[in-house]
Amino acid sequence: MKKPFIYLLFLLATTQLYAERTMIRFNEDWSFRFSHNVAQKVGVKVNLPHTWNAQDALSGKLDYKRGIGNYDKTFFVPKEWKGKRVFIRFEGVNTIANVFLNGKHLGEHRGGYTAFVFELSGRLNYGENNNLQVRVNNAEQLDVMPLLGDFNFYGGIYRDVYLMLTDQVCISPLDLASPGVYLKQSSVTDQLAKVQTRVLISNTFLGVKQIEVELKVKADEQTIVQERRTINLTPAINATELSIPITINKPHLWNGQEDPFIYQVEVNVLSGNQLLDQVIQPLGLRYFKVDNNKGFSLNGKPLRLRGICRHQDRAEIGNALLNSHHDEDVAIMLEMGVNAIRLSHYPHAPYFFDLLDKNGFVTWSEIPFVGPGGYADGGFVDQESFKQNGRQQLKEMIRQNYNHPSICFWGLFNELKEVGDNPFDYITELNKLAYAEDSTRITTAASNIMGEINKISTLIAWNRYDGWYENQPNYLGQWLDKTHAENPKFNIGISEYGAGSSVNHQQDTLVKSVPNSSWHPENWQTYFHMENWKAIAERQFVWGSFIWNLFDFGAAHRNEGDRPGINDKGLVSFDRKIKKDAFYFYKANWNKKVKTVYLSNKRDVWRKSASPSVMVFANTSEVELIVNGKSYGKKSPDNYATIVWKNINLVSGKNKVIAKSKINGQEISDACEWIVEDSQVRLVSAK
Repeated sequence: MKKPFIYLLFLLATTQLYAERTMIRFNEDWSFRFSHNVAQKVGVKVNLPHTWNAQDALSGKLDYKRGIGNYDKTFFVPKEWKGKRVFIRFEGVNTIANVFLNGKHLGEHRGGYTAFVFELSGRLNYGENNNLQVRVNNAEQLDVMPLLGDFNFYGGIYRDVYLMLTDQVCISPLDLASPGVYLKQSSVTDQLAKVQTRVLISNTFLGVKQIEVELKVKADEQTIVQERRTINLTPAINATELSIPITINKPHLWNGQEDPFIYQVEVNVLSGNQLLDQVIQPLGLRYFKVDNNKGFSLNGKPLRLRGICRHQDRAEIGNALLNSHHDEDVAIMLEMGVNAIRLSHYPHAPYFFDLLDKNGFVTWSEIPFVGPGGYADGGFVDQESFKQNGRQQLKEMIRQNYNHPSICFWGLFNELKEVGDNPFDYITELNKLAYAEDSTRITTAASNIMGEINKISTLIAWNRYDGWYENQPNYLGQWLDKTHAENPKFNIGISEYGAGSSVNHQQDTLVKSVPNSSWHPENWQTYFHMENWKAIAERQFVWGSFIWNLFDFGAAHRNEGDRPGINDKGLVSFDRKIKKDAFYFYKANWNKKVKTVYLSNKRDVWRKSASPSVMVFANTSEVELIVNGKSYGKKSPDNYATIVWKNINLVSGKNKVIAKSKINGQEISDACEWIVEDSQVRLVSAK
């Protein structure tokens, strides 16, 4: 009974089949089973995105399931598809995927964070049901990046899957799953932009065929540039390359969050008046550079990069995120005033890249070449299969995301060591490969050592945890000055800085946390970020800084803080429901468009001291503090949006604390209730 309904859906989806390519979301009605369960021919029904580690990897179990999971889907193929080309596109499968159509092997993809495409044409049974099987393996491999990491290696088809239908002549989707259209910004200024467009045409038509390729650049739906080229194709699956230059006078620049303007480039493949294929790509024209003394500039103007790092997982969901989850993360970033992001430690979802473009975030995207950090084993094995996989993942990341204007930096590695199999020569090779693939962006890396590998990429950044794993928070400034003085030609950034915290752990006094302990008080994280941000903000030569991490994330091997399996360095809880105090410190400092008044330490309800200090984060001109109806006066924030009132008198029992400010006659306030035991009040009175 289901076949006619499915057939109708496919016909509806292909009503414009003969006009242009058709994308059909292929997420519904899959069957899943683990491969070790050989007696079970039919698995449980799942919809994509899906991971089998949504529960066990987040429970703090070191032995969460890492092995092979089988995904099966039966689908009907209309006879009308015969003569068309049919591709299947996977946007992310972790870590190794082997794809079978009707029992026959189509191919393998090795790497969990980039897309891949296989062609199904000629192998389908038309007018019949077909079976697709994907065998997914997230087991540990010594020849697939990453080898290890402080995050979970969730298994599954955890991003969207699409069927793609095209004419026999189409813009190729087979160039490492790229869009088949590359927009190289060869020269951009405020007055003139020159873009070299490269189009890859794939042809399976039997015989020579003449086609036209039309290129349109649109601004707000209006065509401002139009070019046409006629080419003769010979039958070949491999792409024929076409180059079309574009010139735009007085371009409207993509200017970060100030003005994230994006042109639309429409590439049409035509045979006479018939549209055979169409691909639309974003074109955000911009120019940028990094100076070793003045930092980052965009379109000729200095721009302080207020960055965060992000992992792509959530509580109870793992890495199988929906678009709504990406939307929420971006909304939280905008609320805090973030304008830059490091996508740790791998390329994130295609939809997320689109959001970064549209919202003006300067972006660092990196391959999952992850070193041991402070952990056992190594991140590099000097064998050809591992190195070839790294080359492949780097090329996939660059080609698939080439046209995203938000991306300014390609990341080559994170926390590698110069011991054992020394990765220096291989990193040098990757750096050359990145520039061969894309000469318009800058390479960078994240290091936690002082060594020769820091001199390979054009930029270098360090993962610093002063005040968490070592030193005190105020040491970062000293380290930056020393490093800059000793290495004046280095372009220095901070790729990670952060401290763990639990909103369930509160203390009156400021005592440094013990990182691997079960006590991660929130106020130490707040203090850590206040001091570290001051050190960064006061040094213009720091080209960018990226908080580790905006969100708590899963790390099964961790057993610290208030629960196992979580890295709690996020400024926002794993489920995105609670924003920690440090979040509001940055919001008050970074987001000047939204007026903020926030009482710090308000979750410390049961107070041990009856005469505490009260700290407020605010970006208003002045704030009044009222405790139990008594005003303690108005104060203005310091240069870091912070106000402190000392020796406030609390009474026994409940105390109402209010911080308020008036903006154009409108009150902005924050309030909390603190409880003091009677013995504490008597002690203060006696003194």
